[in-house]
Amino acid sequence: MGLMDGKVVLIFGVANKNSIAWGIAKRLHDEGATIALSYAGDMLEKRVRPLAEEIDCDFVEQCDVTDDSELDALFEKFEARYKRLDTLVHSVAFANRDDLGGRFVDVSREGFKLALDISAYSLIAMAKRAEPLMADGGSILSMTYYASEKVMPKYHVMAVAKAALETITRYLANDLGPKNIRVNAISAGPIKTLAAAGVPGFRLMLKYSEKAAPLRKLVSQDDIGNTALWLASELGSAVTGEVVHVDAGYNILGLTATEDELGSL
Repeated sequence: MGLMDGKVVLIFGVANKNSIAWGIAKRLHDEGATIALSYAGDMLEKRVRPLAEEIDCDFVEQCDVTDDSELDALFEKFEARYKRLDTLVHSVAFANRDDLGGRFVDVSREGFKLALDISAYSLIAMAKRAEPLMADGGSILSMTYYASEKVMPKYHVMAVAKAALETITRYLANDLGPKNIRVNAISAGPIKTLAAAGVPGFRLMLKYSEKAAPLRKLVSQDDIGNTALWLASELGSAVTGEVVHVDAGYNILGLTATEDELGSL
């Protein structure tokens, strides 16, 4: 018996085998869930479909999350196929490269709107369409990052989008709680993904996180998948509105210098 036996899961945001969303898909599938996938843009289809075959997934749909008509069409197709939804995973984020790096005051108005629309508002849009399919309750998960709370160099407009995503998580949890729909976010430590590659200075961020985090290690897809399993299954039945840090303890630090570095001062 798996923790997700008989459950139907819809995951937005798989881009390739290194995606956090793919780690979640594999873990929930291993515990018995039926997985449906959505990806962004035709260019990703050739990467996503072979992955879908690995987990016996034959619902693989492209969707522009900024387009309400495309979201409507996807959820209608999903409902016709599965009739219900138990878990929704939002692993979607984007910002123009010009609005990352440089100075924060140079973030463009259009770039700000785009990042907030794709990375934050889309969670509201998905939750609205998921709600009618979760008649018996359910779980909604999104992916965030510590830059929502503290300044991370170069993260800029995406940090604002993640902060908005976390606030949205709390408001949705309050809104949907009476229907036994739980809404939580996972704040993952840096992981080598396609999206992360677009963040200036990411390699240095990755190197220093491993050096400074209390556990002295980086987190993996499997770590995030395990946390997603907890939040999606009955193990997390009393947890909602939370931002759960899975970052080897990095978020607890007030000073990120290591003891060796401090000793050299």
